[in-house]
Amino acid sequence: MQGFLPVTKQEMKERGWEEADFVYVTGDAYVDHPSFGAAIISRLLESRGYRVGIIPQPDWRKKESIQVFGKPRLGFLVTAGNMDSMVNHYTVSKKHRSRDAYSPGGKMGLRPDLPVIVYSNLIRQVYKDSPIILGGIEASLRRLGHYDYWNDRIRRSVLMDSGADLISYGMGEHSVLEIAEALSNDIPVKELTYIPGTVYRCKEINRVYDPILLPSFEDLEKEKKNYAESFAVQYKNTDPFTAKPLVEDYGNKGYVVQNPPAMPLTQEEMDEVYELPYTGRSHPMYDEEGGVPALEEVKFSITSNRGCFGGCSFCALTFHQGRILQSRSHESIIKEGKKMTKDPSFKGYIHDVGGPTANFRQPSCKKQLTKGVCTDRQCLFPSPCKNLNVDHRDYVELLRRLRGIPGIKKVFIRSGVRFDYVLADPDPTFLNELAEYHISGQLRVAPEHVSDKVLKVMGKPPHHVYEKFLKAYEQANIHTGKKQFVVPYFMSSHPGCTMREAVKLAEYVRDMGFTPEQVQDFYPTPSTLSTCIYYTGIHPLTKEKVYVPKSPHEKAIQRALMQYKNPANRSLVLEGLRLAGREDLIGYGSKCLVRPDKSQGNQKLSGRKQTAPKKKTIRNIHKKKKTK
Repeated sequence: MQGFLPVTKQEMKERGWEEADFVYVTGDAYVDHPSFGAAIISRLLESRGYRVGIIPQPDWRKKESIQVFGKPRLGFLVTAGNMDSMVNHYTVSKKHRSRDAYSPGGKMGLRPDLPVIVYSNLIRQVYKDSPIILGGIEASLRRLGHYDYWNDRIRRSVLMDSGADLISYGMGEHSVLEIAEALSNDIPVKELTYIPGTVYRCKEINRVYDPILLPSFEDLEKEKKNYAESFAVQYKNTDPFTAKPLVEDYGNKGYVVQNPPAMPLTQEEMDEVYELPYTGRSHPMYDEEGGVPALEEVKFSITSNRGCFGGCSFCALTFHQGRILQSRSHESIIKEGKKMTKDPSFKGYIHDVGGPTANFRQPSCKKQLTKGVCTDRQCLFPSPCKNLNVDHRDYVELLRRLRGIPGIKKVFIRSGVRFDYVLADPDPTFLNELAEYHISGQLRVAPEHVSDKVLKVMGKPPHHVYEKFLKAYEQANIHTGKKQFVVPYFMSSHPGCTMREAVKLAEYVRDMGFTPEQVQDFYPTPSTLSTCIYYTGIHPLTKEKVYVPKSPHEKAIQRALMQYKNPANRSLVLEGLRLAGREDLIGYGSKCLVRPDKSQGNQKLSGRKQTAPKKKTIRNIHKKKKTK
């Protein structure tokens, strides 16, 4: 099919190939857009002269499905796709999802659980000696022993369970090109132990230079504190400038060795990656099924940066993209914007210009590009570092240039805006122009919670910072003459959140005047600091014990409290208020969340006012403070 890499043997032969150098097996449908990791890696290899065939969503029950191109000259590349398959398949309550946005027509069931393991074992059955390299977020975040929420246990590195030879972790551009070059020079895959950004297996570690020995996998299974200790070491070794090789012992099975991360891409390399000849479309073979839904969200979005120094505990970016900010040049982004205007389906609206955090455009401080990030502190938490480089001028200029392109009506910013970083900038220009040009009535931000106790565990700024941002945003709207609103995202049942904190969040939702339609319940995904706390009850960096709401029933209560107006949640809300000792919020007063049970009819309250409880409550204390 013109413009796409071959997906059949016939298409391969039409290109004049007798064989492929690499066969790329992916759990996603084939979408040739730079928001999809498989598209980036396959196009990058193509740009270096390698012949790549794509096998999207093979039938894992049939060996023939991975024999489309025969045995590749250099090896197989295997990815689960853009998401961890277990998150893709299951809700936080472990129920099967009904829709897969990365499959044609949103159809569910076109990939197995943990495809990197299943696909690799299938390949190994047919091609016993062909190199297999795993990549993508599923392999990246499961590269060492890790807690698996869906089975509620520690799982081995996917390298051990898949039979693969290597993992290319992180974003992968540097490491996959080094792997390809080595294999094309006839270096056996077992000898590829030196490439940054890779994980490999071995029987002996005498060739590993200056390694850090992690607790063995047996020790991880024995005691949770061992997992917390291992995670803390891994967390402090995610920087390419300072990290050392990490070694995990699997007894008579040998060792798994993680090399330090690959260096971040330079701006020139970022530009090259995003200017490769992508078609920007899903493969035409999906047209009859309506295409691939995930593309619609990103088709007219532009990636401006990657990496994040925000350091949120529940985010896996530290382990995957790293904390060093990398960005594209204005020229590269403007070129992509102009290209969009030539697309017949473009309506004049760029949906997003950003990345993990939209308003990060440069490393947090100058020393990161030569010495790396600090291993013992964060850039923004608990407050902005004195060395933090806070400057929105480059981003503002970029957005102005994009708005000026003929054919572009509006440029939206929909990826996260880090509001504490906005406040740290004494120049209000960005916030004013954000309100003026880049939102449409509503700005979505993620304060996540209102309890400082919970926010501390989350790695988020204290609540008063969010309140200060709301005032600044209000001033920006006054400045622009617009009446626009903030839609906050909150999270329930995060580690550290007791029932009292959950009620505090419910009170805040009440006072906002509207109930959030969607509530994010904390989801323990692989290789996040919050997931480690969830499993162990220990903060791995401070060694402090942390309360963790774990039972499905308690999590359901905390979730229901945020949507207390929903009649279906009434019994859960009542239970939560009683568990928190907040019966003062059960009644008919304007501040009450829910009315009493009908069975309490003999305790009817006169009029519409509820008699305040005699005992001191947190709510009454707050009232007294306000009166003073």
